Amino acid sequence: MSSTFGSNIKVTLFGQSHSEGIGVVIDGLPVGETIDLDLVQLFLDRRAPGKSSLVTARRESDTPQILSGLVDGKTCGAPLCAVIKNTDVRSRDYDQHLKIPRPSHADYPAYVRYKGYNDIRGGGHFSGRLTAPLCFAGACCMQILNRKNIKIGAHLLSIGNVFDTKFDPVSTNPDLLDEVSAKPFPVIDDNAGKRMASQIEQAMSAGDSVGGIVECCVTGFPVGYGDPMFDGLENRLAAAIFGIPGVRGVEFGAGFAAAGMLGSEHNDPWYIASDQVVTSSNNHGGIIGGISTGMPIILRAAFKPTASIALEQQSVDLSQNKNCSLTIEGRHDPCIAVRAVPVVEAAVAITLLDAIS
Repeated sequence: MSSTFGSNIKVTLFGQSHSEGIGVVIDGLPVGETIDLDLVQLFLDRRAPGKSSLVTARRESDTPQILSGLVDGKTCGAPLCAVIKNTDVRSRDYDQHLKIPRPSHADYPAYVRYKGYNDIRGGGHFSGRLTAPLCFAGACCMQILNRKNIKIGAHLLSIGNVFDTKFDPVSTNPDLLDEVSAKPFPVIDDNAGKRMASQIEQAMSAGDSVGGIVECCVTGFPVGYGDPMFDGLENRLAAAIFGIPGVRGVEFGAGFAAAGMLGSEHNDPWYIASDQVVTSSNNHGGIIGGISTGMPIILRAAFKPTASIALEQQSVDLSQNKNCSLTIEGRHDPCIAVRAVPVVEAAVAITLLDAIS
């Protein structure tokens, strides 16, 4: 499995949803950097399950155990390794999926790819549970970036057909990023957040699920990082974000809306402000030709509705080679986008620290 990414800073995730534990190895972090584990835990708590009625009832403390890489709270040059124990598993809920794959899950292609040896429990290595150690790595990288005045924040732009206010693509206040991240429901407009919560509750009551979009903003990232063609900053960010389970699309700046614009509408004029070259608009999302422009990096990740729903669905019985119906058991998020907000931040933080290291 390809569970490692990064060039200068390499991040490797390991474990499965219902294995003894999950974890991460981070190799290449700059030495002498202070990692505040209390702040790391606060970041992990934003993603952790069991925090409200709008997310899965599975309860995990997500407390990382540091095995190596830190001495007196500072990076020492050795790979930083952390393990998070799995304590609240119900593997019996997945017995039927050994032969009946769940719709829109990786069960069937993984069964073929790994010749039936894949761990089906909780989705195994394909599970969103693996985003916990990803968040650990992202929280560490984010602390280093913060000391370089690079700020990263995200919010729920939409759930179903309800939309929040977008980040200002030209002049987002870094304080707003902190303000939104501190909220139990990460939106700019709290009234929109209430309507989003109602959409999730309606889907839950119907035994269904709903999708959403996470918008991320980066301020303070310097100009000139990245490369053209196949190693552009967008390429690397998109690759990391697509590693998050449930992501179906990524866009930068104006994104797909650019296809319906005229050049005169989409072009971002350059001008000088306080002896700096900036643009008056930011349809390019802070990256042109694969290289950062110094403007805020704006990206959005679209998350599909949770595939595990309570409604009866159609599948196949692989042991009998026939069609059948399926009712999924277990505990599942009715909207994975809610807990994905810090996960997107984490993927972005790792990628950007890797790019400037």
